[in-house]
Amino acid sequence: MLEGCRIKRMSGSESLLPYIREGGSEQPIIMVDSREASSAPKIVKGLKELGALVRIEPLDKGDYVISDECAFERKTVQDFVHTLTHRHLFEQLFLLKEAYPKPFILIEGYLPIIYKFSRINPSSVWGAIFALAKNGINMIHTTSYKETIDFLYTSAKQEQFVEKRTPVIHPVKKVETLTEAQIYFLSSLPNIGREKAVDLLKIYKTPFNALANVERWPKDVYGFGPKTTSRIKEILHTAYKEEG
Repeated sequence: MLEGCRIKRMSGSESLLPYIREGGSEQPIIMVDSREASSAPKIVKGLKELGALVRIEPLDKGDYVISDECAFERKTVQDFVHTLTHRHLFEQLFLLKEAYPKPFILIEGYLPIIYKFSRINPSSVWGAIFALAKNGINMIHTTSYKETIDFLYTSAKQEQFVEKRTPVIHPVKKVETLTEAQIYFLSSLPNIGREKAVDLLKIYKTPFNALANVERWPKDVYGFGPKTTSRIKEILHTAYKEEG
């Protein structure tokens, strides 16, 4: 069901050694979305401790980019299950597929926990995974953030040193409609992203109303905590100071 970033068909004389050996002192470059870096600092720290050159950038699509072909959207198991009750996950991943030939969703956490969710049928989770795979979205499962770190680091080395590919941030899709402009506006705020921007607009209808009710986000919208709302309020109410 799953494809690697660029797995070659092996003859009897070939082996997996080029893909798994450590070799050399070169270190891979991993592009990390700025919002993801804020919400998953342990992963960023772990990648740096392994020696990866982490570059934090605002990525319109994906959380991690390791080559011109491969990009990853990371979800915890809980977040993945929650997004199934919306349609944002599929929209988000199909946009990722438009930008990168080899898009991945990386699901982190204890997957069997899906059987303990009362609001979602486990068959819906397996059905969603199958639908994504059928549409060219590869799935990677890690049980912890430590496994996520090891996987991203190893994958980046394979792409960059075995396959000789360079990390590339593909251009942002042009905002063509008013709806897209509204989503883009809210998603540019720290720790928001497209999915949560859509949730805000569904509840508050306009970006203005969403910002005017920022205090209510943790009560009205799933996935928002006091740290995020505090940061947004700081941005909205702090006077501009010219840098440099």
